[in-house]
Parts: sequence; structure tokens; C-alpha cells
Amino acid sequence: MGKFCEVCGKGAMSGNLVSHSNRKTRRIWAPNVQRVNVVVDGTPRKMNICTRCWRTLKNQKQSN
Repeated sequence: MGKFCEVCGKGAMSGNLVSHSNRKTRRIWAPNVQRVNVVVDGTPRKMNICTRCWRTLKNQKQSN
């Protein structure tokens, strides 16, 4: 299982870690993905969701 959001598709990004002496090595930035119980079409399902989508879903549920 890769680290990506099943709602928005947000995944890992890569880039350089730059030291004080300006040496560069490759590194990855992974999204904050949590395994959450979500109700989809009336049935509960466990999904890997980034925290931004999770907060949005919680706000939509409160406003309805």
C-alpha cells in the first residue's frame, strides 16, 4: 500500500534535502494519511484519507 489519499489522490512528493554546506540528497515528503471509517453510499468502509480531506468530510457532515 502506497501512501496516498483515496479521496483526492494526494501522494508523496520528492525533492532535495539541502544541508548547510549545500550538499543535496534526495528525500520524500509523504502526506499525513490516516485509516478512517467513512460511510460511502450508506455502508461503512475503511479508507486511507489525508487529514485535509478528513477535516473537509467532517465539516460537510456537521453542516447537513
